[in-house]
Amino acid sequence: MATKANSVPYPTLIKVFKIECIDWTGAQIGNNDTSDDIKNVDLTKVHNLSGPVAVEGAEPGDCLVVDILDVTPFEKMPWGYTGIFELQNGGGLFAREFNSKACKAIWDLEGIYATSRHIPGVRFAGVSHPGLIGTAPSAELLATWNQREGALIEANINSVPPVAFPPEPKGAYVGQDLPQAVLEKIAKEGARTIPGREHGGNCDIKNLSKGSRCYFPVFVKGANLSVGDLHFSQGDMSFCGAIEMAGIITFKTSIIKGGVEKFALKQPIFLPSPVDPLYSAKLVFEGISVDYHGDGKQYNMDATVAYKQAALNAIAYLMKAYLLLSAAPIESHVGAIVDSPNACVTLALPLGIFEHDILPKPEGLEKKDFGQCAIRSDGIV
Repeated sequence: MATKANSVPYPTLIKVFKIECIDWTGAQIGNNDTSDDIKNVDLTKVHNLSGPVAVEGAEPGDCLVVDILDVTPFEKMPWGYTGIFELQNGGGLFAREFNSKACKAIWDLEGIYATSRHIPGVRFAGVSHPGLIGTAPSAELLATWNQREGALIEANINSVPPVAFPPEPKGAYVGQDLPQAVLEKIAKEGARTIPGREHGGNCDIKNLSKGSRCYFPVFVKGANLSVGDLHFSQGDMSFCGAIEMAGIITFKTSIIKGGVEKFALKQPIFLPSPVDPLYSAKLVFEGISVDYHGDGKQYNMDATVAYKQAALNAIAYLMKAYLLLSAAPIESHVGAIVDSPNACVTLALPLGIFEHDILPKPEGLEKKDFGQCAIRSDGIV
């Protein structure tokens, strides 16, 4: 059968279903004007996921195809939040640079648009997506994760925030009626859901929205698909939380038999959604592998350092943008990783999300009162 070059033929065994998802913290964060809930969030309870959903016919070595048909907030909960976490409780990409203290912004979600009483003067279209989605690992793959991440933790035992998190029985929750010994084994050995891995997981890919297709390797019978951490919007590289929300996601699943071997599938493959907000005009900030916002140290082809510098340049330019850059549809690109010693990374900020002009002018930027994000009740920021 001939197909168009840009078409993707559907495999067989198609199933459509909806899944309800609580927010990733398990409803620990409220729609209010203090960040005490962010400060005191119990991170042993995250991520709260829905599933696993067994897909009939899926066997190890197959490829589970997941089409994302829709992602929406609950009708009676049209709001979300973005948070900055404490250095000692969650941290983030800039936790050490800013000695992070808890703060947050509440966003009102109306149709495809988000606005915030805590970040006035901004309105943008969201690209709703699951921050976390994936299949279940086999027992062998789970053991591999724990071994390699345990070695990393051991080599960086005093790191703040930690470089990784080992299995943590406290806060572990399994929503199935299983023998006590099995529940205890799961709590003791189950991998934390914080990083993405071979099965998918917490990858935070903003364009996995309505109209996307995901190809997941299957490691156990039934695949055991789980999902959660729904986002109304997020930039390409989130460093303090997207617009987190509770809501409903609609899937269509199917199976490609033997897909792992057919596609050399070591990790998931994604076909992003064609639906994307159109922001043609952007202000682009550049960063290189030099910590010029810190001690000025030169790094060799370090794209993470370069990205942090690009983001810090944008934060310094706008003077109040830490929360915004995580929630808004910014775009980040690796510009160059061939010219040693500097990798070059760019961060593009859409001009159309602002109600005022943010372009550079001879007289400088006009200072405006952009209000106050929600802070701790003790006033510490």
